[in-house]
Amino acid sequence: MSASPPTRRTRRIHPLPLLAAAALLLGALLQQTAAPGHAAAAAPAAAPALAPAAATATFTDDFNGAAGSAVDGSKWGYETGDNVNNHEREYYTSGNHNAALDGQGDLVITARKENPANYQCWYGTCQYTSARLSTPQKFTQAYGHFETRMKLPRGQGMWPAFWLLGNDIGSVGWPNSGEIDIMENVGFEPGSVHGTIHGPGYSGSAGIGAGYTLPNGQSFSDAFHTFAIDWSPNSITWSVDGHAYETRTPADLGGNRWVFDHPFYIILNLAVGGYWPGDPDGSTSFPQQLVVDYVHVTTSDTSGGGTGGGHPITGIAGKCVDVAGANPANGTAVQLYDCNGTAAQNWTVGSDGTIRALGKCLDVTAAGTADGTKVQLYDCNGTAAQKWTVTAAHDIVNPAANKCLDATGNSSANGTRLQIWTCSGGANQKWTVTG
Repeated sequence: MSASPPTRRTRRIHPLPLLAAAALLLGALLQQTAAPGHAAAAAPAAAPALAPAAATATFTDDFNGAAGSAVDGSKWGYETGDNVNNHEREYYTSGNHNAALDGQGDLVITARKENPANYQCWYGTCQYTSARLSTPQKFTQAYGHFETRMKLPRGQGMWPAFWLLGNDIGSVGWPNSGEIDIMENVGFEPGSVHGTIHGPGYSGSAGIGAGYTLPNGQSFSDAFHTFAIDWSPNSITWSVDGHAYETRTPADLGGNRWVFDHPFYIILNLAVGGYWPGDPDGSTSFPQQLVVDYVHVTTSDTSGGGTGGGHPITGIAGKCVDVAGANPANGTAVQLYDCNGTAAQNWTVGSDGTIRALGKCLDVTAAGTADGTKVQLYDCNGTAAQKWTVTAAHDIVNPAANKCLDATGNSSANGTRLQIWTCSGGANQKWTVTG
């Protein structure tokens, strides 16, 4: 889909002071050559609970509360006023008039065609009200899994967004602070959303991103969908309903500076009109609602482990599980290599059963189940080929195949490819996540 929103500008209204909090998370993988010389062995014992580096919650709001209640003030603040930067038409209000709980576990942000208090906007008397919530004084984080589940509004001129801004925006300004748009939708594209990064040299209409479109003419206003990023020091991966559709790294910036290496804060808003979506017209009905089921942020429960903030996974002869060439492309081989502390060797074991590095997942090639099937790096997609269980006995098991992660040929040489093989208890199938 299209790369980035045309004439995109920062949506900051009044900069707020900010805190900090840091951490991590993201995606990983493996691949390549067969393994001669393995004797058949017994099936693995049932794997106990997930072991190391399980993701832990750092920010959680499920929007539980009485109908009509305002949002939790310990988690969210209001940004009020108009926004000349994007030429939006709404006036953002505080309180529960435009942002309230529905009593059924949802936050509802409502855009109304009204002006009850004679609000003045950049273009004159305001025509619409809405809400914009953010966390700069409440919560910031570097790296991790940022996720929301929402049902979007529909109509020309609607512009809902779930996004992040760098917590240093007050001192360095935009776009030097960085901006990560996890989900943006414009009303004239009811079945598509966009994920984009903005920074110095790649801001506004030059933002770097991609789009995701639902199949079969579906609309994001018809049902709830989940939008997320997995963010690590040198990689950000976007997903919709668990389907990764885009990964960005410093290599995508054409020599410009990667500014996604410090804490960011969360913003939820529903804009009306602006450069990108255009203004509402006679086809647009009001009120329109952005319904938010939850916002969850997770990170690793420990912070050690090299430049990626994850943890090395060591195997036979103390060699590390390594992404060949530190290449985040789909199908990149996963191998053994001397431990070096790089992001290519930093792995996160998630509570969802995935093992991730460089923004992608450890994947059994073509969902194979046979001995010798290679593992690779691949976009996280929620399939059984990307589910793993780390056992107390230091096996890493793919339950769908009932096979263990295995170093080919019992070798510890640099470049030895990893595969799945019938669990034998051998040293080439024993793995330790260190931290």
